[in-house]
Amino acid sequence: MFEVKKPQSSNKTIRMPDPLIEKIQKIADKNNVSFNQLVIQCCEYALDNISQSENKQ
Repeated sequence: MFEVKKPQSSNKTIRMPDPLIEKIQKIADKNNVSFNQLVIQCCEYALDNISQSENKQ
């Protein structure tokens, strides 16, 4: 049976420099994704790459 799953998430307030927000928003707009989704993807990418480099050491 098909089951719709909603990923568990929480709200967290973070502060970012205005120029960074502007860069992220431009990329999000260009790729037709939300600001939030792009930030999530960037964080996941960074964490995946940190894990890989730490495993090599």
